[in-house]
Amino acid sequence: MALPKRRHSRSRTRQRRAHDSLNKPSIGVCPECGEPKQLHQLCSGCGVYKGKKIIQLEDELN
Repeated sequence: MALPKRRHSRSRTRQRRAHDSLNKPSIGVCPECGEPKQLHQLCSGCGVYKGKKIIQLEDELN
């Protein structure tokens, strides 16, 4: 296994780790019910995806 000849400086280590942070998930608004939802995901409020009714929720059955 290769060993580094010299120690990496703090700035060099931190520059490498600059891209390791996590991003917040993108949040959009459902055009049908107006509830916030994750992009490219089924709306948990009304069960619609891309303008089509995919699932019927329990609230709508009663």
